[in-house]
Amino acid sequence: MEHLEIERKFLVTSHAYRQEATSQTRIAQGYLNTDPERTVRVRIMGDRGFLTIKGGPNDSGTTRFEWEIEISAAEATNLIDLCNSGILEKIRYEVPVGRHLFEVDEFLGENKGLVVAEVELNHEDEKFERPNWLGDEVTGQRKYYNSQLSKIPFKTW
Repeated sequence: MEHLEIERKFLVTSHAYRQEATSQTRIAQGYLNTDPERTVRVRIMGDRGFLTIKGGPNDSGTTRFEWEIEISAAEATNLIDLCNSGILEKIRYEVPVGRHLFEVDEFLGENKGLVVAEVELNHEDEKFERPNWLGDEVTGQRKYYNSQLSKIPFKTW
């Protein structure tokens, strides 16, 4: 079975999403491989660990292969120690808007000041409600990929 992730990514123009959020979770993640055609990510999300492999994006940047498995937080912590330098830290807010769930990431550390929202879709042309805090679309812009932010942080732009 093929695992495809279809999502669009946007900058965020205000902190209004915080009042609409149903949850917030601290995330730390690192990369064992940051090649844009095959990233390997280790993530600690709250008290859970994950190992994720993502393929390269299609031409529009909205769709790519994604495979993920949950691992223990202890395993994830050990794997993060093996990751390339540039561990990302962020707070993720889950914000329901209409029939969709937006994940809004407030980056910390070297990427502090960057706030990005993603919405996962069932197909590339799917319509979704745009909240008033949603700004410019950055889908497919490589510098906004987390794997790239780990190497070239927002504060250096």
